[in-house]
Amino acid sequence: MAIRDSFLPEFEHEMETTRKTLERVPEDKTTWKPHDTSMAMGRLAGHIAEMIGFAAVTFQGDSFDFAPPGATPLQPTVMTSRKQLLEIFDKNVASTRAAISKASDEDLQKTWTLLNGGKTFFSMPRIAVMRGMILNHVIHHRGQLSVYLRMNQVPIPSMYGPSGDEGRM
Repeated sequence: MAIRDSFLPEFEHEMETTRKTLERVPEDKTTWKPHDTSMAMGRLAGHIAEMIGFAAVTFQGDSFDFAPPGATPLQPTVMTSRKQLLEIFDKNVASTRAAISKASDEDLQKTWTLLNGGKTFFSMPRIAVMRGMILNHVIHHRGQLSVYLRMNQVPIPSMYGPSGDEGRM
């Protein structure tokens, strides 16, 4: 079995549950944060939506620099509306799905490098980037976002089984 064929079903499941979570972000709470050192809810939701697109970027070359020397650094996504957030997320899921669907085992095992200001942040095989730096990272931030939602009395969707708000057995 090709690596992509074992990875895509997990990707699809996680994107479905991530979208359900993003659909619930209140438009009037984008600046809310649980602590001074925390990301605001609109930035956290934007980070989740944008991060999925970084996966497709890994197939567009051998490296990517977030802040290339002499150029404008990548600007972070901040949610301005639920429509904007979901459009970004859906576009990024589609481009990542397409990139993974075409990837050979050789493509997924090839080393890819993330740079920041011309300096290596990390280098690892693309499949490790997909799993660790993209999928697991999105799941981590989705968990954070679900706490933000809970603290704002927003019902949490089911993810890996019933939530306290949906589908109780």
